[in-house]
Amino acid sequence: MEGLLFPIIMLTVTVVGGSFLLLILKYNRPKYNNAKENLAIQTAQDFINVKDIKDKYLYTMDNLVLIFVRIHSISIDLYSRTEKYNLIRQLTAELSDIQYPFKFLAISRPVDISPVITDMQSMLKEADDKRKELLRQEILQMSGFALSGEIVERQFYVSLWERAEEGIEKELLKRASLFSEKFLGCSIPCDVLGEKDIVRILNLVHNPSYTHLEDTEFSASIPTLKEDIYA
Repeated sequence: MEGLLFPIIMLTVTVVGGSFLLLILKYNRPKYNNAKENLAIQTAQDFINVKDIKDKYLYTMDNLVLIFVRIHSISIDLYSRTEKYNLIRQLTAELSDIQYPFKFLAISRPVDISPVITDMQSMLKEADDKRKELLRQEILQMSGFALSGEIVERQFYVSLWERAEEGIEKELLKRASLFSEKFLGCSIPCDVLGEKDIVRILNLVHNPSYTHLEDTEFSASIPTLKEDIYA
């Protein structure tokens, strides 16, 4: 009788423990399902932390107000070393007195080549037979580039932000305007973005259908400047 007592106790403990575990799983499962349902109905607006976009301002869920400035790219290929050096020094001097945080964004987006295609189509009407054939082939090739998104351009933006409070929009707009003037003083076009352009930036960053895949391979290196590079 004593030899059967231990197996009976073990069986009882196993049954009680198994029943307790089943009860825990039963009551926790609805919470898990509700969490999955809440995650499924989460909107893109919640995911990217955007509360609203009005005029020139983006309002976030964590109580921030942002404003964006676009810095238009310039070509310095024809600049001499002295001109490049002067531009660097001038930009450094202009930006050295900034005492507030900002974020620099570099985004790739497909180039809009529709004006080029339109010009070719207008030339097609007045061209002779040989030129028409060449123009048709060029139009087909350019249209292929436009559809594939292979031709991209780098666009540069700066975002400024502050905690949301009464009257902060005017302060941010003034700050963004002064920031733009620093680049305009160096002959670099710069402007404050409106509502449509802010939405376009969000699409370029967060929408996969707008995103251009880039080669992310890189090698670790430390950039250095030669002493006589601007001589």
